[in-house]
Amino acid sequence: MTTAKQFDKQQTEILENREPKSGSQLLLESIAVQGVDMIFGYPGGAIMPVYDVLPKYPKLRHILCRHEQGCGMAAIGYARATGRTGTAFATSGPGATNLVTAIADAYLDSVPVVFVTGQVPSNLMGTDAFQEVDIFGITLPIVKHSYIVRDPADIPGMIAEAYFIAAEGRPGPVLIDLPKDVANAVTTQRHRWRPYPKVKPEMGQSADIAAAEDLIRAAKKPLFYIGGGIAQGDGVEELRALVERTEIPVVSTLKGLGSLPSDHPHYLGMLGMHGLKAANYAVQECDLLIVAGARFDDRATGKLDTFAPLAKVIHMDIDVAEINKLRRVNVGLDGSLKKNLAALNPGKTKCDDWRELCYDRRAEYEWDYTGAQAKAAPGIYAPKLLHDLSRRADKSAVITCDVGQHQMWVAQHCYFDNPKDHITSGGLGTMGFGLPAGLGAKLGTPERTVITVSGDGSIMMNIQELATLNRYGIALKIVLLDNSVLGMVRQWQEVFFDKNYSETTLDDNPDFALVAKAFQIDAFSVNTADEMDAGIDRLLNTNGPVLMHVKIDPNENVWPLVPPGRSNADMMER
Repeated sequence: MTTAKQFDKQQTEILENREPKSGSQLLLESIAVQGVDMIFGYPGGAIMPVYDVLPKYPKLRHILCRHEQGCGMAAIGYARATGRTGTAFATSGPGATNLVTAIADAYLDSVPVVFVTGQVPSNLMGTDAFQEVDIFGITLPIVKHSYIVRDPADIPGMIAEAYFIAAEGRPGPVLIDLPKDVANAVTTQRHRWRPYPKVKPEMGQSADIAAAEDLIRAAKKPLFYIGGGIAQGDGVEELRALVERTEIPVVSTLKGLGSLPSDHPHYLGMLGMHGLKAANYAVQECDLLIVAGARFDDRATGKLDTFAPLAKVIHMDIDVAEINKLRRVNVGLDGSLKKNLAALNPGKTKCDDWRELCYDRRAEYEWDYTGAQAKAAPGIYAPKLLHDLSRRADKSAVITCDVGQHQMWVAQHCYFDNPKDHITSGGLGTMGFGLPAGLGAKLGTPERTVITVSGDGSIMMNIQELATLNRYGIALKIVLLDNSVLGMVRQWQEVFFDKNYSETTLDDNPDFALVAKAFQIDAFSVNTADEMDAGIDRLLNTNGPVLMHVKIDPNENVWPLVPPGRSNADMMER
């Protein structure tokens, strides 16, 4: 994160240079000063002045995606894989509105991305000019902060503040709307920006730390409930050390996966609607819930008033607004998760019977990848495929995925050693996320294996980004699970809507391997269990971009499933 001294230095580097420069030049120079090395964008009329000078800044590598939504989601994938702030450009009107889904995704998953949109000239704003929309107003509920640039002299300070705000505290998206006349205007002026933003306190009060330690020592059935804030607050190592000190069992949200390695001895798995049985039962029976970087999301809690009904609550979060928002807490620790986790030192808890119960349940409900359920599946059994793939890939592999059944199978069955290894759309649940996020993650971390797991419904929403893979030779490995239905919606129709399969059949899908080949992407199909091992080998050993098309049974559902409005203990099974 940018410090106060760095903030001033970044402004000063540009403020001291009084050469006549356009708003577009100042924009790109200011972005470069932030250390940005990659921009995902798509040009158009209103942002054309920026693209006109872009070739003069070769250190800013521009990736031309094939849809503005792809640009935004690639920037999110880049940010989540690297831990740095992503950057995306689009033009006015439809270019800006095509970014809205990505902006909302970044907001709900607390991802730092700076979005720059072109805008019609200032004198035309508010006149319903060609390709004019009020993107500032449209996005007000889904950004951390936003700007309309009125004076090119403001740009250096504005950019420095935008990148600071995006990454500071609870991260999130920032929008900068740049009118075309301001982008073209030349100035020798450089305005020093407003005072440096204040930062939240670094750690909870010592009295609150002591109260939390007392609760932990007194608990007979303590449980950690961890979320995406662990990674975003750079608290992974501190969490792991605290778990080792206390030997308290741990459950995770979808975004918290990897904060503890999947095979960690104290880890019970993901909780919630499609959580593992050992995890959900532990939550329902614990007497102390230690919440770190999670927000009591409805997909994790089920019916909220039945969630951890016997438990006192310690809640740690960078965002003080999350504490006491949905669940009254006994101790709240706002500020730096990293600092708060490091400060807690209650010693090893005296709860051997509780630990033994939790770990016995984990063993009892462990998934059987070769048992009756796997054998009953005609063709490829998706959980086994994903389990085997993640364990045969190197430990540092990144998996991005879309939304639906395959997303839950990835969460349940893939191995994650670090939270940056798992990139998915959590809060917004965005179909079409996996492919652009995967290419952004691969460009940001070219030394790592990056695998995108998608479904036949999801991939069609941003399939145009196969052209981006081909153009830049991005070695993304795509696993496409094809059941010729909208799987998760179909499952709900089967279970909750009397098998009224309305508009979920996709039996007119194209041959996805042929589609990929038309984009000059290596592709092949796997249809039987006998072909699975060879398919995984080919996928992992192909040097360039590759797509493995896998036919799976449309009747295979995701289990367990907590029905809406029910307690997490009320899990439906096959």
